[in-house]
Amino acid sequence: MVNYGKIWFNGEIRDESECTVSVASHALHYGTSVFEGIRGYKTPQGTAIFRLTDHLERMYFSASIYRMPVPYDLETLHQACRDTVRINELESAYIRPIVLRGNCGIGVIPKDMNMVDTAIITTAWGAYLGEDGLKNGIKACITSWNRLAPNTMPPGSKAGGNYLSSLLIGLEARERGCIEGIGLGVDGLLSEGAGENIFIVEKERIVTPPVSSSILAGITRDTVTTLAKERGLEVVEQSIAREQMYAADEIFMTGTAAEVTPVSQLDHIVIGNGGCGPVTKQLQNDFFGLFNGSTKDRWGWLEYV
Repeated sequence: MVNYGKIWFNGEIRDESECTVSVASHALHYGTSVFEGIRGYKTPQGTAIFRLTDHLERMYFSASIYRMPVPYDLETLHQACRDTVRINELESAYIRPIVLRGNCGIGVIPKDMNMVDTAIITTAWGAYLGEDGLKNGIKACITSWNRLAPNTMPPGSKAGGNYLSSLLIGLEARERGCIEGIGLGVDGLLSEGAGENIFIVEKERIVTPPVSSSILAGITRDTVTTLAKERGLEVVEQSIAREQMYAADEIFMTGTAAEVTPVSQLDHIVIGNGGCGPVTKQLQNDFFGLFNGSTKDRWGWLEYV
């Protein structure tokens, strides 16, 4: 069992043992939770949480789709995230704010729409797909599981129930000896990884699927797109066929957990140089440079604890 130290729960910082929800919680039975994954980084100026406001705004958006009233305003949760990192004495952190429907009665439609719990969990966390993967690339595969079809469940909302799809994709990938899995859309075109957005580099262009490809519009995706354009690189959103990935010069994944991780093999086909390609490496340097000071934060993305 992982010990998360102090947790912000329903307005107070408490010991983990005090942070309990009912086994009758609507979220447990019907998947009605929304959450964010956010990183805090050690910087020369102290611990900074990366794009905290953007993440929290997306969580409020996710909650609104499911008619889930968040009991606290954004300023309160912003302060609570910083306080929880500080009290747990984390220089670098993974931060998980979550809003979930509580014990509002058995039944798909909640009997009390306002029965909502809110928590913020923090922990120390390294490279999600492994330090070696971050440096040299990972083996990935396209799995038999498709991502959500349009107009079923909204993939643009970061809801707990969506991640059952991610679980199936990730489990199949590991059963096939890979680090991460990729899902296609119901149209057979590239969607996203189990928990990552995907970019390919081909003919000096960076290409990524559009938001309409049943993806979560990732905040790291937006960050990398911005950094690439700053370098004068062409970034295009367009549909990507499976065979385009095999022929790509480079493939990389982005996400709060994955950061910027190259894909060295896809379906056991070596991609590009079989490691971290030059474009991916440059974007990694620019991304991590935000935290070591070598990339100037012109966008106000670093929000200090």
